[in-house]
Amino acid sequence: MRIVGLTGGIASGKSTVSNLFKSHGVPVVDADLVARDVLKKGTGGWKKVVAAFGEDILQDNGEVDRAKLGRIVFADPDKRQLLNRLLAPFISSGILWEILKLWMRGYKIIVLDVPLLFEAKMDRWTKPIIVVWVDPETQLQRLMERDRTSIEEAKNRIQAQMPLDLKTTKADIVIDNTGSIEELNESFRKVLVKVTTPLTWTEFALSRQGAFVAFVSVFIGVIICQKSL
Repeated sequence: MRIVGLTGGIASGKSTVSNLFKSHGVPVVDADLVARDVLKKGTGGWKKVVAAFGEDILQDNGEVDRAKLGRIVFADPDKRQLLNRLLAPFISSGILWEILKLWMRGYKIIVLDVPLLFEAKMDRWTKPIIVVWVDPETQLQRLMERDRTSIEEAKNRIQAQMPLDLKTTKADIVIDNTGSIEELNESFRKVLVKVTTPLTWTEFALSRQGAFVAFVSVFIGVIICQKSL
């Protein structure tokens, strides 16, 4: 199995690239979707976060007001680190479960879409690693336009993440998304060719098909040994 790491920065276009993978039949495990699930009312993650941040972060229906919680943690690095520590175990186990389900279905290539891929040390699971990059000015402008937020709040959210220039130094593949959607699509087609090359023997051995071949080989070996006794 090949687990491809996909990351970037807020408003860099990572979600667009993630959707392009899906549209080409490559399954994606989205850490943001997992994070939403672990914050649903009554879950272990929900209980931890409410205990730490208080019921003021809840909506009338008891669900976490994600926008309000976001404003709190992006304005305070200590609270942001606390939130990450509280949710990390739940998110990691959720991601592993999603990967296992795809493995059971026989997928050989999976994209792991994680905004904090390096910060959460999940890059050790992935190869190759793709970083979607934009220059700082474009990133700030796109974030302000997308979320209709102030320049101060937008800067706080960008500065809360590892700089994109630093992420590119850790990447195997960098997608420059400063241009048009057509240019992004062209870059993606080239990346898709690299990502979908035949599996190495090690990657194949980690796939469900590889596990089946290994089981059959061991089974046949046992039968041969028994006949030779």
